[in-house]
Amino acid sequence: MRLKGGSWSGTRGYTETHHVTYEFALPDGSVLRTRISHPVDRTDYGPRLWRHILRDQLRVDEDCFWDCVRDGVLPDRGQPQRQRDSLPADLVHLLVHRAGVGEAEVAVMSRDEAIDRARQYWMGGG
Repeated sequence: MRLKGGSWSGTRGYTETHHVTYEFALPDGSVLRTRISHPVDRTDYGPRLWRHILRDQLRVDEDCFWDCVRDGVLPDRGQPQRQRDSLPADLVHLLVHRAGVGEAEVAVMSRDEAIDRARQYWMGGG
């Protein structure tokens, strides 16, 4: 598959002859595709085409689309949402496997607590 660049969260875009096509794989195995092109006469998209893009290509309603654009609220696509304060996997691995912190203890740590424990480990303080 020819995929280059992209700006839609989790997508890849590629250029065809006169369109830029974006693809986004969903958890159920289906793939959303949308093409970005400009009308020949440089006008805006009409309401009918806009509704088609939202409904058939992006599979969202207009409110959901603008919530995503304005506030970064992602549409529900059946995937678990990452918690804002979750710990990076490499930090968890360091704490459990190198610093000797128990998994249960790491599971309840805030990001700041985990970083402090990693600093203690790196400074030789256990």
